[in-house]
Formats: sequence, C-alpha cells, structure tokens
Amino acid sequence: MPTEADDLIQIQDQFYILASSTRIDDRTHVLKHGDSMAVLDRFGDVAPVGFGELGLYHDGTRFLSRLGLTIGWHRPLLLSSTVTRDNTRVIVDLTNPDLPIAEGVVIPRGTLHVSREMLLWDGVCYERLRVANHGLATLTVPLGLTFDADFADIFEVRGTKRAQRGRRLPPENESPAVLRFDYDGRDHVRRTTRIVCSTPADTASGGELRFDLHLEEHSFWELLTTFAFETGRARPEPVAYDEALGCLARSLEQGCRGDCGIRSSNAFFNDWLRRSLADIHMMTTDTPTGPYPYAGVPWFSTPFGRDGIITALQTLWVNPWIARGVLAYLAATQADTVDEERDAQPGKILHEARGGEMAALGEVPFGRYYGSVDATPLFVVLAGAYYERTGDRELAAALWPHVERALAWIEGDGDPDRDGFVEYARRSSTGLVQQGWKDSYDSVFHADGSLAEPPIALCEVQGYVFAAYHAAATLAGVLGDESESARLVMRAEALRARFEEAFWCEEIASYALALDGAKKPCRVRTSNPGHCLYTGIVSKERAARMADTLMSEDFFTGWGLRTVSTREARYNPMSYHDGSVWPHDNAIVAAGLSRYGFRHAASRLLGGLFDATLHFELHRTPELFCGFARRSGAGPILYPVACAPQSWSAGAPFLFLQACLGLTVDAPRRTITLHRPELPESVEQITLGELVVGDAQVELSFQSHEHGVDVNVMRKRGEVEVIVIK
Repeated sequence: MPTEADDLIQIQDQFYILASSTRIDDRTHVLKHGDSMAVLDRFGDVAPVGFGELGLYHDGTRFLSRLGLTIGWHRPLLLSSTVTRDNTRVIVDLTNPDLPIAEGVVIPRGTLHVSREMLLWDGVCYERLRVANHGLATLTVPLGLTFDADFADIFEVRGTKRAQRGRRLPPENESPAVLRFDYDGRDHVRRTTRIVCSTPADTASGGELRFDLHLEEHSFWELLTTFAFETGRARPEPVAYDEALGCLARSLEQGCRGDCGIRSSNAFFNDWLRRSLADIHMMTTDTPTGPYPYAGVPWFSTPFGRDGIITALQTLWVNPWIARGVLAYLAATQADTVDEERDAQPGKILHEARGGEMAALGEVPFGRYYGSVDATPLFVVLAGAYYERTGDRELAAALWPHVERALAWIEGDGDPDRDGFVEYARRSSTGLVQQGWKDSYDSVFHADGSLAEPPIALCEVQGYVFAAYHAAATLAGVLGDESESARLVMRAEALRARFEEAFWCEEIASYALALDGAKKPCRVRTSNPGHCLYTGIVSKERAARMADTLMSEDFFTGWGLRTVSTREARYNPMSYHDGSVWPHDNAIVAAGLSRYGFRHAASRLLGGLFDATLHFELHRTPELFCGFARRSGAGPILYPVACAPQSWSAGAPFLFLQACLGLTVDAPRRTITLHRPELPESVEQITLGELVVGDAQVELSFQSHEHGVDVNVMRKRGEVEVIVIK
C-alpha cells in the first residue's frame, strides 16, 4: 500500500510545478513568437500574484516581471480583453474609475478610454497605448507605468529553489524615455531588458515612469513602447509598431500555406478548429532545421521530442510541413554518445531542449535531455507516416540512417535484458523518474497503489515499437532493402505475440499499464492501452473488450476519458496523471477505436471534448482538465497549472476528426480513403477544402443523415482517387 512518504511530492518529484496560491483571475492572455512569450493578465499587466507565472520571457528567462498601468494613481476599470483570432495581439480596453484629481474636482468613471495593444516579434514586445478623452472639458491626469525584471529562470518560476543566483543590477534610466534592467548570470551571460518609450516621461525614477497628460475634449494621447530582450548576442532592433504587426501577419500567412481548410455547419465547432490551428501556428517556431511546435505555454515553451512528434502526427493530414520540420530537428539532435546525466544513449531521440541559465549551468539536466522512452520509436512511426502522407522518397532516404540508429537503440540499449520489451530506468541523478508520457513520479503503480519499481516496460511503448517496426519495414522496402523489410515485419509480429501473452489482464478486461522490474504486471485500468489500439498491436477480439472498458462510466466523464479509472487506488480527478482528462490522450484513443471500427465511440469522445471547449476561454483546448463527471448545467473543472495553449492539445481536434471520418491519405498510391465516416451529433456537415496529395488537390463534403454520412467530391485537380468504404 502507498505510504505517506510516497506522496511527499517535494521529495519524489523535484520538477513539480508549484501552485501555492490561487490566481486572482485565471483568464490570462498568452502571446508567443520564436523563443519569446508573454503571459499577461486581462488588464495587459504583469503582477506578482497567483501562481506568479505572469511575465515577458525569452529563451527560458523572465525578462519582465512587473508591468503596471495606473490612471490618476488608480488601476483602470476593465471593459474588455481578448486575444485576436490569429493570436497576433492582445487587445485590452479600459476606462478610468471615479478620480478625485483636485479638491472638489472629479473625473467621472467612463470619461477616459484606455486601449492597449501588445504583440511579439523577433525578440521584442511591442505595446501601443492610447488614452482618449470623451469628456466635454480639458483634463489633466497622471498616467503611471511601473516595471521590474527579476530575470528568473523558468524553473525558478515553476518553484525550483536555487542555492545561488547571478547579480541583478539596479534599474538604469538612460533618459526619460529609456529604461534598462541588467542581470549578470552565473553562466557568464548578461541579460538585459531595454524599454524604450516614444515620448519621454515627465518623471523617471528607478522602474517608474510618470506622464502628465493634458487632454483636450475629444482628443487622444498615444505612447508606443518596446521591450527588447538582449542576451549578449546581436541585439534585436525594434521597428515601428505597424511594421512589426505587418511582419507578424506575413509570417503567419506564410506558415498557413498548404493547410487544409475545414468548415462545418456548426459555428462553434469552426471557432474551435480555427483557434486550435492558430495555436499550432503560434507555438511553431522556426529553427535552423525547420519549423518545430514548442510544447506549451508557459511551462514547456521549448522543443519536446514526444510532444512535437504527436503534434505532427495529429496534423499530418491537414498539412505535413510540421512533420517535416520535426523529423529534421530530431534527426539533427539524435544522441550519439552515452551520457548518464542526460539519460542519453546512441540512437535515442531528444526528450527536451532548454535555454536559460539553470540549463546552461546543469542545475537542471534539460539543456539537452534524452529521458524519454517513447520518443525514439515514435520518431520512426512519424518517419513512416510522413512518407505515406507525402511520398517524399528523398527525405525518407535522408532519414534512413537515423531510423536505423533508432532501431538499434530499440533492439539494444532500449531492451537491456533482451526480453523483447523496451523499458526504462533513470540513470541521471536529477532526471525524470518516469519516462513515458505520464512522467509524474506516481503515474506507474500496482493495484494496491504501490509504485512500480524500475526498469519499467510501459504497455503503450510496446505498441509504439510495434508500429515503428512496420513503419521502418515500409521505408526499407521503398529504399530497396527487402530483406530488412521482411526482418522488421517478423520482429513486429513476434512482439505482438509476446505482448498479448505478457500484458493482457483478463480480470480488468484490459492490458496492464506496465511490467515492473520483476516483470510483474501493473494490473490497473488506465488510458494507456488505448494507445495500443492506435498502433494496431491489439488483437481484434481484445480490441472489442478494450472499447467496452474505455467507454464505461469509470473512464468516460462525459467530457472525455480519464487517464485512470475511478476504480483504481490512486485515482484522483485533480491529479496530473492519475484521473485527469488529457485531450491529446483522448484523441489518440479515439484514433485507436476508429482503427478497429468503433467509429461511434470515437465520435462520442470528439463530441464530449467539443462540448467542453464551449466552456474554455477563447475555445482553447488546455493541456488537461480535472476528471470529475459531467454535471448538468456546469462546465468541466479546470486544472490549476495547465498550459494553454499546448500544442498536442491544439492538435487533438484534427486527429479526432480524422478518426471520425476514417480518413487516410496514401500519397505514393495517390489515394484518399474514407472508411465508414461518421460525424459528431453537433455537426451535420463538414467540408475539407484544398486537401493536398502530392501535386493534386481535392475538396470533399460530408453530410450527415439518419442512415449515415454521404461523401461528395466537390472539386478535384490533378491525379488523386477518392475511395469511400461504407
């Protein structure tokens, strides 16, 4: 049985995200561009309240920890606040409270309109602040701006304590219009936040600027401010606000080229898909090897191997450009040596790469860290899926040496006892204890709640390996190595037989979560085996049993599937991995159910998550939410420190939709196959426009009726065959 010591997170999980007080307002606004991100409250401010995550960040460091606006020494009243549909800007509208500015003189609330627009571009945050006087008299009122920069590493913001920090210099007023904060890090990097205002302040002292506004009736005053993040390299040179906005818009337009256009009969469904795609584009960052979707804001705004691969798989049918960038980046960063402190072994695929002072100093192992057991087989899966989607033989040939090295790890260091199962045990003294996608310390356990001892073989990882063998077999055949292709198919089928024998648990009508170090099955009901459905390792007979298990009330909340059944010892709907609902997990399970013909179950899961998004700010799908059952008249319960946006959550609706439509694209054969498509109840019609297959393009329409779904080819250009299986 678990002991009290098992649950002392500060001992067991050193990278736990601390939540010591509640947010004053949980509806924060997020912007991201490149390696910079902004996390703001609804006023457009940054204040040290709640979880303390607000700020302007660059390359893993918070460059601005305080940004406050006052009118007449008071905080303005909020009128409205939003992020634009394309995620380019935060737009905030404010007004003045009742302001006594002199004896017997009051500016009535609602006299001044204060608008704020903020955006990020190329290592600089831009703000346009406008104050308009809608009164009938000339007004004089002070406007104050307060700034501070703590240069906290993102892991410090998350709650990690440091024995030593670098030296923070006092703020320097270079002029009434220029303010600078400097920090000399222990990694010998000077980090600077340089704030430049278009109009000099009337008073400048430390981190405070004051402007004495004189506003005639129906006039306005405008201030443009730039916040440049400097790290000793070439300094970003701010441009004009409108020029930065134009550059951002053009960059976004370029990134969206090639996207399949998706429209439905449900306006809210369209909003969800539009926001999800915008989130993916915002999270996708240009790297020297191509575009890569960073994992999530604020805690994981950096490349993660597993997250990037899954996001690429989710969106592969919509536009394969992300997958190409992910494959190139992960091939370039594939481990080639043994480094136990980084959990690195030759052939392994990256878990995460971090900037920032603590990573540079080795205070956290994540500068370049390989403690992920599933990223390596998933890399091979993506390489095969990308070829099937694009027919790009040239890239397949370029990736093949990396695929071979990944397979060598799977069959070598990934299986140290040579029992045919890939398993993990942490080698780094400071790395992750659990190295599957559920990487919190308490996520792998036995029926009595006791934690499993390593080395651990997760069920879904064996499924990923099975799929990797088949993907690699296809690539080997395409590249002319038929003997290797045949060998890999034999390896896959041998793994399937061993998996069925070792992992199936009749008493729970599911597969064991894992085998522990003694090869004892963890006989607990979890969502992990749903990933095995996705990979195809599950026998058809047991797939039906799995579908019944996963769609039962102890898993399905009405909003989505819990990660752990309510019948298990460690079930907790408010935990990170032991009973919460993860959208990406649900999408993978839905795709697995669809693979075995359970299209209606996949449609129910899509419908549940869509209903949940109607309650989320901006229709944005968060990283996770709590696993409480759906209640009449109430929405889903939020998880307090969930990232939003999170790339693989934003990608979830596209994998869901693919699962429901039974859609596969085979570019080498120039076919699109639709196998018994089904639409969720809330959507009667869907159109897929500009679905690209090689140099061909097609537009498809799906119309639901009581006997099924009709498919119509609206337009077709080039050589592509649409096959509908009913």
